[in-house]
Amino acid sequence: MYYIGIDLGTSAVKLLLMKSGGSIEKIVSREYPLSFPHPGWSEQDPDAWISAVKDGVRELAADIDASEVAGIGAGGQMHGLVILDENDKVIRPAILWNDGRTQEETEYLNNDIGTDRLAEYTGNIAFAGFTAPKILWIKKHEPENFARIKKIMLPKDYVNYRLTGVHCSDYSDASGMLLLDVKNKKWSEEMLSICGISLDQMPKLYESYEVVGTLTKKAAEELGLQETVKVVAGAGDNAAAAIGTGTVGNGACNISLGTSGTIFISSDTFRSSGNALHAFAHADGAYHLMGCMLSAASCNKWWMDEIVRTRDYPAEQKEISADRLGKNHVYYLPYLMGERAPHNDPAARACFIGMTMDTSREDLTQAVLEGVAFGMRDSLEAARALGVDVKTSMICGGGAKSPLWRKIFANVMNLTLTIPETEQGPGYGGAILAAVACGEYSDVKQATDTLIHVTGTEEPDPALVALYEERYHTFDRLYPALKELFPTL
Repeated sequence: MYYIGIDLGTSAVKLLLMKSGGSIEKIVSREYPLSFPHPGWSEQDPDAWISAVKDGVRELAADIDASEVAGIGAGGQMHGLVILDENDKVIRPAILWNDGRTQEETEYLNNDIGTDRLAEYTGNIAFAGFTAPKILWIKKHEPENFARIKKIMLPKDYVNYRLTGVHCSDYSDASGMLLLDVKNKKWSEEMLSICGISLDQMPKLYESYEVVGTLTKKAAEELGLQETVKVVAGAGDNAAAAIGTGTVGNGACNISLGTSGTIFISSDTFRSSGNALHAFAHADGAYHLMGCMLSAASCNKWWMDEIVRTRDYPAEQKEISADRLGKNHVYYLPYLMGERAPHNDPAARACFIGMTMDTSREDLTQAVLEGVAFGMRDSLEAARALGVDVKTSMICGGGAKSPLWRKIFANVMNLTLTIPETEQGPGYGGAILAAVACGEYSDVKQATDTLIHVTGTEEPDPALVALYEERYHTFDRLYPALKELFPTL
């Protein structure tokens, strides 16, 4: 049998075809436009997602017996707001996760409603990208559209609706709306009331691996598949990607070193850290903590492309010999776009500190790599403060292809790092969830234990760990010392 995984991204959808046993047979992608109608706004036409998915699935299944496609699972961009009218028609373009218009609404939630109450209701506090502030923005600025809302959906859930006719969401994706009582896995009546919406306007909730329905006759015809194909609830992109790297089970961890950076820690029980980390449901039926730093590999890209003016990243890192690690006198704060976890400070800015007359180009390059690792460790420390015991982690993303950066991360974090054999992100996780739903595996843990393999390991060196431990404690003092200065810049 075959399973289709959908990765509904911000600029494109990536679809993959997974065969029983986990092999990836084919990958296709389709781009769609982003709209920026005002500075700081980011919108998209949900019907563009549907056209891209339909076209991609047809190509994906063109060379196989369509009757052998058993299930579809999606991972998707989180936090986006899709609103439907009484005829299930899209009312306005979706407001995306990276839209920045809701600063006033976010401040209202955090300051007037209060972070303690938000944490009580949802386990989290408000961020500008979350869905609830977007609903408040619509209520204030587009009251005529707010009055027409019949259903509120997330991006990948709208795709699932168009495939099955079912208004659905999963717990992991819904966790990022600031409307879900994450601990008890139900919509928060208090948050719905604060936003002026009702339970009837919310989709039905499922575990990520549960079947929400099968393809409608129309969808089956448009995709070239059979109506018997099962569609699972799927997951938010980070939770789906975690499934794809085998980050399942208490204390399992994945570090993603992409444009932005995330540390994703699976937990059997719900833990809330207040404003330091997101406390969300996981796609395996349990929970997870997640820290997201806005600039990770993008810090190195900025340094190399704009300042050093080279695209030969390995050549620049080659000069940083092992004996230099843990001894750099220069620090770099990786806040090029402000920071999310654990500081939640949009005013924070990147900076170098500690330079002297003998500071070299290599020192600064090394400081950038170390600063990102130190920044990610901030989130790890917030998790450790909650009693989470992490000893090993997967590491993935473009930055993780650097042996030097992996070594720095292993020693700054004091973690054994493993490198996944297959790095296909949310789409692979979605396909695995579909395989579980179709009965190929008894649960998500069995599926990931069977399908996920590693190709290498980076072990921490106790002597280097000790050097970085001292340097981290200096780094940890820099942001608090500069915090009051950042808004004046």
